[in-house]
Amino acid sequence: MGSIAVVIDNGSGFTKVGFAGEKKPRFILKTASCLPNCATAMRGMPCSLDALGTAPGRSRLLKHGVIVDWESMESLWRHLFACGLKTSPKNWPVLMSDSPTSLPKNREKVAELMFETFSVPAFHMASTGLLALCSGGSLSGLAVEAGAGVCHATPIYAGHMWHKATFRLDMAGAALSKYFHGLLLEACPDPRLQALPRLTVTMLKKRCCYISLDYEAALRAPTLQLPSACFCTADGCPVTLTDECFRCPKPLFWPSLLGHSSPGLSSLAFQALQAVPETIRPKLAANVLVAGGSTLFPGFPQRLRLELKALYQKQQQWPAVSSGTVLHPQLVAKPERGLATWVGGSLAGSLHSFHRLWVTHTMYEEQGAGCVHVVFD
Repeated sequence: MGSIAVVIDNGSGFTKVGFAGEKKPRFILKTASCLPNCATAMRGMPCSLDALGTAPGRSRLLKHGVIVDWESMESLWRHLFACGLKTSPKNWPVLMSDSPTSLPKNREKVAELMFETFSVPAFHMASTGLLALCSGGSLSGLAVEAGAGVCHATPIYAGHMWHKATFRLDMAGAALSKYFHGLLLEACPDPRLQALPRLTVTMLKKRCCYISLDYEAALRAPTLQLPSACFCTADGCPVTLTDECFRCPKPLFWPSLLGHSSPGLSSLAFQALQAVPETIRPKLAANVLVAGGSTLFPGFPQRLRLELKALYQKQQQWPAVSSGTVLHPQLVAKPERGLATWVGGSLAGSLHSFHRLWVTHTMYEEQGAGCVHVVFD
């Protein structure tokens, strides 16, 4: 068995793969069932957020961060090994990310595929929240993640996830892209905009949208006072965006705009901190790490910090619910946080101390798929 692990982060939007100990993934590929051929998609693909895989996908393989199309997911993993890494999975231990709210049976299924289909010598799964914290060199904190298909607020203490204190929002970047497309059509009801490819809409969202620190004031502001973004479609349709740019990501903090009854990310983060034992809250609040592509909107960390502070100030006004300990959440928002889960896996997988966490092929044969819960949880 090779001493270096293959690290795979299965995101709802994109899958990242590379080797432990490296600073960035070797390849980033759209998580979709319509795979491009090896030569065009994988050979020398740059790992930048502006050059992610562009092959159109027929369907999503993950729903809200959880695998739903197992056959296509298996094909994607084969593709990554054969065409991306150009190596056999039999030669490498594999470290894979997993949704914090994934069901135990899903973990068993992944382990079964890795050992019985891919014949890996050793395997480990870790929650995206834990790996995100690892990217910042910590094993304790609150991971606030917003990706393409789901958002999570996950408390981690000493490397262990508090499952009952983990909260999920089933709305994220993909829903925001769809919402943004609707806002584009409101701004310019041109038939040519109706036909904009989803990838184009997503790239415009990433380049133009931002989080307003005072949403209501921004809505009331005259259009001429707002920052504007102009672009022209490939077939010559000019579009100027103003309030659409800050209205698009607002549902992350106010999901009811898209018909969701769940609280926004700030409230979920607050609830997660309140749901863990009081004795460890200060340590977790001192390391609130944001991760995932949908946290890259300018203003996101500042807005989350403001809302968390307001929630704790409000709590202190009600002695009956106040714990007596005033928390001051400290946010960590690194520029490369869009790849935090993979980077955390790369760091963890490169540590000698991590070797004791592997489920080996021998362990799997002796104990079956159920052994993954003893190690992974």
